[in-house]
Amino acid sequence: DGTAGLDLLRKHRVGVLLTDLMMPQTSGMDLLRAAKTIAPETEVVLMTAYGTVENAVDAMKQGAYDFVTKPLKRAQIVRVVNKALEKRSLVQENRSLCAQLAAHKRRTLIGQSLAWRRTMDIVMQAAPSVATVLLLGESGTGKELLARAIHDGSPRAKGPFIPVNCAALPETILEAELFGYEKGAFTGAAGRKEGRFELADGGTLFLDEVADLSPVTQPKILRVLQEGEFERVGGTRTIRVDVRIVTATNQDLTGLVRDRRFREDLFYRLNVITIVVPPLRDRKEDIPVLARHFLRVYAAKNNRRLEDLSDEALGCLEAYSWPGNVRELENVIERAVVLARGSRVEVADLPESVADRPVMLVRGPTGDAGPQSEAGASGTSGSEGVFKIRVGTPLAEVEQRMLEETLRLTKGNKTLTARLLGIDPKTVFRKLKAGEVEDAGTGESGSDDRPTGS
Repeated sequence: DGTAGLDLLRKHRVGVLLTDLMMPQTSGMDLLRAAKTIAPETEVVLMTAYGTVENAVDAMKQGAYDFVTKPLKRAQIVRVVNKALEKRSLVQENRSLCAQLAAHKRRTLIGQSLAWRRTMDIVMQAAPSVATVLLLGESGTGKELLARAIHDGSPRAKGPFIPVNCAALPETILEAELFGYEKGAFTGAAGRKEGRFELADGGTLFLDEVADLSPVTQPKILRVLQEGEFERVGGTRTIRVDVRIVTATNQDLTGLVRDRRFREDLFYRLNVITIVVPPLRDRKEDIPVLARHFLRVYAAKNNRRLEDLSDEALGCLEAYSWPGNVRELENVIERAVVLARGSRVEVADLPESVADRPVMLVRGPTGDAGPQSEAGASGTSGSEGVFKIRVGTPLAEVEQRMLEETLRLTKGNKTLTARLLGIDPKTVFRKLKAGEVEDAGTGESGSDDRPTGS
C-alpha cells in the first residue's frame, strides 16, 4: 500500500525502502518521487514482475538505488539492501565531514563583540551573491580569512580559492602570475604557464593589497571583470574564465582615485560591496577569546600543558592598543606559550611592550571595577572615580592607593568608603589613625560616623 508507505516515511527515519512497482492507489514510481521529497536520504529499491529496460531507466532517473525483478531471491535482496545501506552511510559520513570542515573554518573567525558580529553579518549576506567585495582594514585584521569565508559561503565553495598579494611581486612578474604566459614570452619562459585567473576558474580570486596594482595592470583586471576574458603574456588566444573577485587593501582607495593613482572605473567595479574590518582595539571584548584560542592552538603545536592566562596577563592584553591587530596578538601568544614556565601564561611571559601598560581602574557608585585603556593619560588621577596603576605594582601599594582614591571620591566619608570597598569601617579608621593612608578630608558624615569602639 503506497499510502501507508508514505505515512511511515513521514513518521520514521527509513534507511532503505523496498517497494513494488505496481500497487493499488499509489504506484511504486509515485512513491519513489514522494520519498525523495519527504526523505531524500532514504534509498529506494523498486521490485516488479514486469521488468523492462524502460522502467529500469526511468526508475534510476527518478533517484532509485536499484531495480530488481521477480521472482526475488533472498540472497539478492540482502545484497542489494546492504549495498544501499552502505551508500547511505557513506553519504552521511561525507556530509558530517563537510560539516566539521565548515565548522573548523568558522571557528577561525572568532569574535563576539558587536563590531565583529556586524562585520560577519555583512560577510554572510555578501557570500551567496556574485558581487565583487572590497575588504578595507588595517594589516593583521583578518581580511584574507574573511575573503575565504565569503568563498566558503558561496555557490563557488567547491571551486578553488586563489590568493594573490599584489604588493609582494614586481609589476612584470605580477602580470605573468595573474594572466599566465606563453613559451618564449620573456627570458626564462621555457614553457607555457597558466595564470591565477585560469587557476581560479569556477572559484574565487582574492587580490590582497589591490591598491598596489600598477597603472598597466589595472585596465587588464577591469577587462576580466567586465568581459571575463584576457590573453596570456606573449599570447594571442583569448581565454575566457568565470571568476569571482574579492579584493582587500589597508590604503585609502578613494584618495588614490582622487589623486588619479587608481582607475575610477575599476574602483567602482571592485567595491560593489564594501566591508570595513574593525581593528582589534575596537574589539576589546574579543581579546580574551582570541588569546585563549591561540593559547590552545600553540600549546598543542608545542606539546605544552597550559591551562589558561592569568588575570593579570589578560589585563595587559586588554590594555594594549595592538597596532598589529590579531596577527600581533597571535605572535605574542605563540611567544608566551614557548616561554611560559608554569601552568599559566603570566605577565612575565609577555613582551615588555605589552606588559608595561597602565591599567585604569574605574570605580562607580556601585563599586564595580574593570580594566580600561586610556591612551595618553598622565598623572595618578583622572576623572571622578578613575585612577591608574601599573602592572606589577606591589599589592600593599595598590590597596593604599585604592583606599585613598575612594576616600577622595567620597569626600572623606569613611562609612561610604568602607561600603564601596566591601571592608569593615573600623579598618578605614585604623589605617587613617596609623597614618597608612592620607585622609582626603571629611564629608557631611565624615568623622561623625565613626563606629563605636574605634
